[in-house]
Amino acid sequence: MTRLVFPASDPVTVPLHGEDAAFPVTRIFCVGRNYADHAKEMGAEVDREAPFYFTKAPAHLTLSGATIPYPPGTADFHHEMEFVVALGAPAFRIPQEKALDAIFGYAAGLDMTRRDLQAAAKDKRRPWDTGKDFENAAVIGPITRAAAFGEPGPQGISLLLNGTPVQRARLADMVWSVAGIVAHLSTLYHMRAGDLIFTGTPAGVGPVRPGDILHGEIDGLAPVDLEIAPAD
Repeated sequence: MTRLVFPASDPVTVPLHGEDAAFPVTRIFCVGRNYADHAKEMGAEVDREAPFYFTKAPAHLTLSGATIPYPPGTADFHHEMEFVVALGAPAFRIPQEKALDAIFGYAAGLDMTRRDLQAAAKDKRRPWDTGKDFENAAVIGPITRAAAFGEPGPQGISLLLNGTPVQRARLADMVWSVAGIVAHLSTLYHMRAGDLIFTGTPAGVGPVRPGDILHGEIDGLAPVDLEIAPAD
């Protein structure tokens, strides 16, 4: 066996709600502009021909209940409340009517964003990586099995910032349904068990500061909680 020059990182896992088990994470995909009201508040139009995506590294995933430092390189750190899909089976060129069969479960999540860096990248037509993919940029609550949650649609999604409601919608408000997203992604990648999909955020995104507390809820799921600490 080849000797490692330094110890390998531990696997990235997410606990299952109500179970003594964990979901191993392989990749993180994120859907952009999947709520029309959010696209409007960002000064953009929804592309209704097909969804578009960006990715986050599993190493940047943080579990609910964490306290994270205000990240470096930004003065405009934003919250984005999201519904997260966890795949439990392979899916490649899967038809939309069978896409839900590949889903293991669902979770509440936060797509944290360095908005100023994202905006600068947009202005220069550059990738969003530094604005979206950084330490603690993906936050997730415990995963609930799909059978216990039911089919996504009527459930409410909301976020409180220091106890004040700032985001509220229903999963049915998504431009691209969960089944549609999984089916479309499977035309671009060999999707597999362990993949997470953050499905986009409703309107109401905004900045957070040290000392702020976020509490996100989706009907039928464990909540996601996050506290922002001063910068390192």
